[in-house]
Amino acid sequence: MKADFRHKPEWLRIKLPRGFKAEQVVGLLNDRHIHTICSSGMCPNRGECWSRGTATFMIGGNICTRACRFCNVATGRPLPLDPAEIEHIAGSVKELGLKHVVLTSVDRDDLPDYGAAHWAAMVRRIHELSPGTTIETLIPDMRGRTELLDLIISEKPDIISHNMETVRRLTPQVRSVATYDGSLAVIRYLASQGVRTKSGIMLGLGETTDEILATMDDLREAGCHVLTIGQYLQPTRKHWPVQDYIEPEEFERLGEIARTKGFLHVESAPMVRSSYHAEKHLL
Repeated sequence: MKADFRHKPEWLRIKLPRGFKAEQVVGLLNDRHIHTICSSGMCPNRGECWSRGTATFMIGGNICTRACRFCNVATGRPLPLDPAEIEHIAGSVKELGLKHVVLTSVDRDDLPDYGAAHWAAMVRRIHELSPGTTIETLIPDMRGRTELLDLIISEKPDIISHNMETVRRLTPQVRSVATYDGSLAVIRYLASQGVRTKSGIMLGLGETTDEILATMDDLREAGCHVLTIGQYLQPTRKHWPVQDYIEPEEFERLGEIARTKGFLHVESAPMVRSSYHAEKHLL
């Protein structure tokens, strides 16, 4: 379906947060000034997830040092890391009684370790306060530095994700710093260390079917276990324009192809985002 920024197809209607549990989550996050990618990234599933009492916490502040053309997170010069953030988020995970939590972050290219030590400390503290909670870490590329990836691996999150975002040809146009081969190298290293790995791509940026399938093959070769595929939605007119709205049936077809290629778990639908049904990706 040809894209139109103003008129999205029926299957892309977004449900707003509602219900007591959603209000409880939103209230707690607001009280503690905690950032979520659910809000900063305008995730279309935030109503469903919050109503179930789940959320993806964004650590390292809410200002990214990169300016990817698909992303709605603010970009600029971040504030120094807030040590209290660790206690606020870990305490919220415990207070909400979350069984599974997803952590992600802005890129912190301003820091010597790109925020890796902060990542490790966050995972460690959640394990301490909520030992029964499983954790997914959706990490930046850390510029491919394996010693920094090792800091996070050593804290034993249950799954480590790093998104490819798009196909090789479009990567230089929509990602400001990260490279296609660099992201593959991150996945490959994580898998080589025995980590359960996950990645995600968006459709509708102008990619071809052959390019999507090639990306699947590259991820499988790198050892990726879990794949999410969703529709790109243009956050504002200044962002990369949507080229196509992909029909739900095509998402289903691509999901089946991905499963035949050996991914252990695949989420493929227009509204799917990286953390959608994340608790199922551990099975």
